[in-house]
Amino acid sequence: MKACIFDLDGTLTDTLESLAYSVKATLREMGLPEITTEQCRRFVGDGAKVLMERSLLAAGEKDLSRLEESLAVYRRIFDENCTYHVTPYQGIPELLQSLKEKGVLLAVLSNKPHEQAVKVVKEIFGERWFDYVSGQQEGIEKKPDPAGVIHIMETLKLTNEECLYVGDSEVDVRTGNNAGVRTIIVSWGFRTREELKEAGARTVIDSPLELLSYM
Repeated sequence: MKACIFDLDGTLTDTLESLAYSVKATLREMGLPEITTEQCRRFVGDGAKVLMERSLLAAGEKDLSRLEESLAVYRRIFDENCTYHVTPYQGIPELLQSLKEKGVLLAVLSNKPHEQAVKVVKEIFGERWFDYVSGQQEGIEKKPDPAGVIHIMETLKLTNEECLYVGDSEVDVRTGNNAGVRTIIVSWGFRTREELKEAGARTVIDSPLELLSYM
């Protein structure tokens, strides 16, 4: 494989606290009941809009009439807190270093807003490992649409056969399949192994360095 495209939240970085903190602060500012961190774990993966839709419904706002308001509040709060308690998963820095030593191109594809995705990658990993970072942005459909993977492949001049896609959720299973690239799903993220298998994950790894055997 010439390149590896990684999901961000739940795959490279444990971002649950930053997401849960921002959602809870948003609901609190709006005078709504807070959701739990475990609920937030289940709600993430499909981008900020879906995260807030699910959170509002859980908070009792069944008609979603305050969705746009919640998105404005959430984006402001999350922009200030997108690296709150964020850490790379154990073994990820060693994996990235090994892949770069092998000459593998590395990219990130996230449903997190583009500016925050770039900010998290830069603050947590610096600029030495990743060749390209793409978050949710205008003109590129969010995952599980394959547009993001295709955009990265075109940017880095790669074919489907040269790419590996790595993620942690049912969204990532569908993304890799839709893009026609080999897909590896990790078990240390925001979903259980059972949920991943039910979503159709064919290859699930339990530690970052296991990925090297697929390169």
